[in-house]
Amino acid sequence: MGNVKRSILYCMSSLAIIMTIMATFSLVHTRGVHAAAASGVTREIPNAGTSSFAAASTGADGLQWPEFVGQSGNGPGPAPGSIVNRSQSQPHGNGASVNGSQKAKSSPELNVSFDGLNHRNQRLANGGNQFSLEPPDQGLCVGNGFVMEVINDVLRVYDTSGNPLIGVTDLNTFFGYPAAIHRAPPRSFGPFVTDPSCYFDKPTQHWFMDVLTLEVDPATGNFLGPNHIDLAVSQTANPTGLFTIYRIPVQDDGTQGTPNHKCDGSGGPGTFGPCLGDYPHIGADANGFYVTTNEYGLFAPASDVGFHAAQIYAFSKSALASGAASVAVTQFDTIGAVNGNPGFTVWPATTPGNQYAADLGGTEYFLSSDAAAEANGTGSSTDLIVWAFTNTQSLNTASPALSLSNSVLIVNPYAIPPKAEQKAGDFPLGQCINDTTTPTPFGLGCWRFFFTKEPAHDEVESHLDSNDTRMQQVVYANGKLWGALDTALTVNSVNKAGIEWFIVKPSVSSSGVSGSVANQGYLGLADTNLTYPAIGVTQSGRGVMAFTLVGTNDYPSAAYASIDAKVGVGDIHVAKAGVGPSDGFTSYVAFVGSPPRTRWGDYGAAVADGGSIWIASEYIGQTCTLAQYEAPPFGSCGGKRSSLGNWDTRISELSV
Repeated sequence: MGNVKRSILYCMSSLAIIMTIMATFSLVHTRGVHAAAASGVTREIPNAGTSSFAAASTGADGLQWPEFVGQSGNGPGPAPGSIVNRSQSQPHGNGASVNGSQKAKSSPELNVSFDGLNHRNQRLANGGNQFSLEPPDQGLCVGNGFVMEVINDVLRVYDTSGNPLIGVTDLNTFFGYPAAIHRAPPRSFGPFVTDPSCYFDKPTQHWFMDVLTLEVDPATGNFLGPNHIDLAVSQTANPTGLFTIYRIPVQDDGTQGTPNHKCDGSGGPGTFGPCLGDYPHIGADANGFYVTTNEYGLFAPASDVGFHAAQIYAFSKSALASGAASVAVTQFDTIGAVNGNPGFTVWPATTPGNQYAADLGGTEYFLSSDAAAEANGTGSSTDLIVWAFTNTQSLNTASPALSLSNSVLIVNPYAIPPKAEQKAGDFPLGQCINDTTTPTPFGLGCWRFFFTKEPAHDEVESHLDSNDTRMQQVVYANGKLWGALDTALTVNSVNKAGIEWFIVKPSVSSSGVSGSVANQGYLGLADTNLTYPAIGVTQSGRGVMAFTLVGTNDYPSAAYASIDAKVGVGDIHVAKAGVGPSDGFTSYVAFVGSPPRTRWGDYGAAVADGGSIWIASEYIGQTCTLAQYEAPPFGSCGGKRSSLGNWDTRISELSV
């Protein structure tokens, strides 16, 4: 797509020895308290109308070019780089040394488990006027007997037994946009929608959903520069009804009421262009609703990190829930806020029930890390950054007066993890690229279904992306902050992708936020990788951590472990075992260039609902041989996958 830089949403045995390393601190270990680099800027965002779920036909299996964003309309070729869910970090080397954890032989805590949305659902939604996308980017919210799942680029609502209450709805249609691609002549393109999340707010009885949307040229699909966070807020307690839509410009180049952050342009440092509000995530306290983003130069070249700083957007929660004609948003730029370095993935906390922090006029907490290149990190760190907004009650006034501060706590080391190997199995898309003997209508070789120019025939089963130590989902429950991130771990002398988790007791005063580490530890498993953790916690402080489990003996699987502040993390359980390797287009050089980055994640989800925890993770729920893949309809393996991807999601409910 021209010079546009894009990260295609590519998104135990009984002998295993497990131990989580935990440390409890009675003192506050910090590197100092820091105020925000600048005060917030407030602007008004108009109501953009309403939306509801609309029935749409399902497309047909088969290939239709272009299959993914950035691809030539005449056939596939290497994608031109990276734009959303960016990561500038590389694996750092061996991580902290731990013994392995124990994989449980049963999962008695599991009450309900069912397959959620998958790649085929999203590709064939809206009459097939969708792109192939990886990864799913897992959103999940639960309440009032409803379970909502939102992923790239579709959503669905279920009852708590897993029965669908609506059809598969594409996000472009739901947010009021033309289809991602209108395939019937004359071809046209709609905005690019990505990075979904959702949240059910029990006190207001409203559902909140957010996405990042990038405007494109309808004729070419090229990015234009403007991009916005779209918020959808239900009008009632029923998520299958009407939603009110708000669109918040985040290009921060001085247009559409945004500040001008002079993000790097196409010429690299010293040139300027629109920013990108990447990787948005949401949180809430008693007064406010919060969205944070990672801000990059939208058109910055691949050789340039192009990172500016995390942005934090604060709204009155009651104003959003009321469907107001306009709402105020107060934006904070975290440039230089952490010892002169920018904030990166400053994840806001959600809270089960109504256990909000009420100090200093209402407080919202956040967590972040700083090993990544975007935070000027070196690939490893012992810093955990605790952030707080105070005086959040002022969001309900005409003149919000928030105060933002952060404090750096000392924790056990974490480091950029290695890629995650998979158990060997059939990978028919990759094997199709390698095949030169199968008769096709275009000549010998399965590869001819995808390419006009012959590719190299040396594709291999891929290693999955294991993230970059950025903070994952954060919860404020039972007076504590709970969070986790991906890290390198040396498990039984072998470097693997594992998890470091944190439980922090935060507090605020007139001088800012501080905290102490109530508990922390690692979770790793011999011969196995654990990635993309998400923690859900009940009001009583009982929690579950969801993650993907994958390794030389395991296909990508949906797994979990219990967690609490006293005991730490329990044994590993598998909610649903994978049955084959990941086999999507981002795994192969022929599609995305060298080296490929097999997109996985980019995040999981976990949420409390009363005394239960609901979790959702990506896994692989199907497999097939090359012969089955080639059988009509081509690439569908009997209607179980689509030609360019085979990921699934798994939703489970557990009693704790």
